[in-house]
Amino acid sequence: MPLPPSSAANQRTPARSIETRPTETIQSVNTNKSASMSRRCFAASTAAALAAMPLRVHANDSKRWRVGVIGHTGRGDFGHGIDTVWLGLPETEIVAVADADPQGREKAKQRLRCEHAFADYRELIEKTQPEIVAVGPRHVDQHHAMIMAAIEGGAKGVYCEKPFCATLEQADQIVAACERSGTRLAIAHRNRYHPALPVTKTLIEQGVIGRVLEIRCRGKEDARGGGQDLWVLGTHLLNIAVYFAGNPIACSATFYAGDRPATSKDVRPGSEGIGPIAGDRLHARYETQGGTPVFFDSIQAAGVAKAGFGIQIIGTEGVIDLRMDTEPLVHLLQGSPFKPAPTPRRWVNISSGGIGKPEPIADIKRLVSKHELPARDLIASINESRQPLCSDTDGRVTMEMVHATFASHVQQSARVSLPLTTRTHAFVDWKND
Repeated sequence: MPLPPSSAANQRTPARSIETRPTETIQSVNTNKSASMSRRCFAASTAAALAAMPLRVHANDSKRWRVGVIGHTGRGDFGHGIDTVWLGLPETEIVAVADADPQGREKAKQRLRCEHAFADYRELIEKTQPEIVAVGPRHVDQHHAMIMAAIEGGAKGVYCEKPFCATLEQADQIVAACERSGTRLAIAHRNRYHPALPVTKTLIEQGVIGRVLEIRCRGKEDARGGGQDLWVLGTHLLNIAVYFAGNPIACSATFYAGDRPATSKDVRPGSEGIGPIAGDRLHARYETQGGTPVFFDSIQAAGVAKAGFGIQIIGTEGVIDLRMDTEPLVHLLQGSPFKPAPTPRRWVNISSGGIGKPEPIADIKRLVSKHELPARDLIASINESRQPLCSDTDGRVTMEMVHATFASHVQQSARVSLPLTTRTHAFVDWKND
C-alpha cells in the first residue's frame, strides 16, 4: 500500500483563525456526490472547530487551575512534554513538582518555575492539593499508584502519559475510582485530540472511500518491533482504530521469535516498565463492534525511518492514511486500491476544514504535539461534567487490546473474547515447555 507524501512536502501555511467554511472534494469525485459531500463535510468541519473552542473559552477564563506535576528522572522522566504544557496555558499555574531524583527535582523546579518541589508525590498531593495532576513518567509500572494517589487526594483532573497502566486489574481499579470520585482522567494519546479526526470520520460514514473493508496499523518497527512496539507506539494506533471501528469484541494473535512462534522460554522483561514480552514480531487481528477488522503488525527492524507508524483505513473506493505525529495528519487516496489506474492518483490531505483544504486552525501541529489541545479538553471536561476525548475507559479498551494479544498467543493463537475474564498478564505464569 503506497504511503502519502511526506509531511514536509505537504505542509501548508495555517490560517490565523478558525474558519468553518464549506469543503470541496477532489476532481475525481462525481459532481453530484461532491456537492452532497461538501455540504455534509461543512457540518463536520464546523463540529471540529467547535471542538477546538476551549482554546478560546478557557484562555479567557479568570480561574487559574492549580497543577501538580509528577515525574521521575531516570525512570521515565516527565514524558513527552507532560510537564511543560501547563506553562503555556494562561488558565493554569504549576504549584509544585515531585521527583524522587534530587538533581532531577531541582532542574524540574527551575524548568517549571514553581515554588515547591517534593521527593514524594504523595506529599505533593497532600500539602499542595492540586486540582489537576500531571502524571509524566514514561515507565508505565508507576502510573497506577500515582493516579490513585491523585484521585484519593481530591484531584478534579488527571493527565497521564501513555500507555495507561500495566494490567487490566489496575485499569479496572482506576476506572472505578474515577467513577466514585468524579475525577476526569485523560490519556496523552495526543493524535486522538486532532480536530481532523471527526471530519475524517464523517467523510468515511458518507462513503468517501466506499465500503470500509479493514483497518491496518503498523508500529515504528524499529529495534522495538513486536511486543515493545505494541506497548509504546501501538497503543496510539489502537486507540484511534477503535474511534473509527468501535470497541473490540475478539482478538487472535501470534508472537514470533525469528521464524517460529515464541515459547515461554522467549519471555523477557520489556523496557519502560511494560512487563513481560516475547519475540521480535507480532501479528494481531481484532474483531470490532462495527464489523470492521483491525490488524496490528510489527516486525523488528522492518520499518522505514519517518514513514512507518500509522494507520490505513482501506475501502472499496479508496484509502485514508493517518501518519502519527505529522501534519497534515490525514491523507486520502481515492480510487479502488485493488484496480490499477491508467493515470497516477495523488494523495490529498484532509484537514479540519475538509478534503484538500488548508488547515484553518492556526499552529495546529504545536497545539496537538505539545499537548495544548488535550490539556484544554481535560479542563473543558471538568467544567462540562463529561468524559475527555481520550478517557480512562478509552485507555482500558486499549489495554484490553494489548493484553488480548498475550492471552491469545498462550492459547496457541486462539480467538479470545473481549473483555478478557482474566485481568492479569497472560505471560506471567505461562508455561508451554
